[in-house]
Amino acid sequence: AMHNSLWDTSTISYTGCAAQLFFFTFFIGAEVSLLTIMCYDRYVSICKPLHYGTLLGSRACAHMAAAAWASAFLTALAHTANTFSLPLCQGNALGQFFCEIPQILKLSCFKSQLWEMGLIAVSSSLSFGCFLFIIFSYVQIFRIVLRIPSEQGRHKTFSTCFPHLAVVSLFISTVIFAHLEPPLISSPSLDLALSVLYSVVPPALNPLIYSLRNQELKAAVWRQMTRWFQGFRKH
Repeated sequence: AMHNSLWDTSTISYTGCAAQLFFFTFFIGAEVSLLTIMCYDRYVSICKPLHYGTLLGSRACAHMAAAAWASAFLTALAHTANTFSLPLCQGNALGQFFCEIPQILKLSCFKSQLWEMGLIAVSSSLSFGCFLFIIFSYVQIFRIVLRIPSEQGRHKTFSTCFPHLAVVSLFISTVIFAHLEPPLISSPSLDLALSVLYSVVPPALNPLIYSLRNQELKAAVWRQMTRWFQGFRKH
């Protein structure tokens, strides 16, 4: 995508398209898994602090990380292999700035899409299960936090959960909005904008959100915002 943008071209090779779809699917799956694991980490540390060392030791963390990457790899491999085994009956022009499964399915024969649709249904079900687990975990976390008598203790615990919750909300909301938009308002330009929204915005904001607890970073951001505000008032 960067090459096409810099050299003002709109073509990609068949192999390049397959590689692009594989890595995109791989990193999406890995992010869902890792966000779920991070939620479990916060759940155990807040709701079961005495069992933290047993449930989340170094070996358990290594196993969960390996499972996240392995599951994402297998899912991406299955989607890529199946998608690029479909015969293309509608040409080879994608209405998108990168190769993604829905756009390739639009070009394939309808009868050959059933297996890939099944894979998408399984992947969506697993992702929805992760989403439900995150919601359940945060309900339990908030129940515990609200019982903390100290306001400072509640604030400290909420500040620990906020970066992760912000990333999860941003990621899930953009993906849902991109893929569940009403057909009446669907258009190629809107699809393009939504794809940019969920594929570019969350990864770009992740480092900033996770660094918000860094006091030096917050001070630097506040100084910059103050300068912008003062410059705006002068103009």
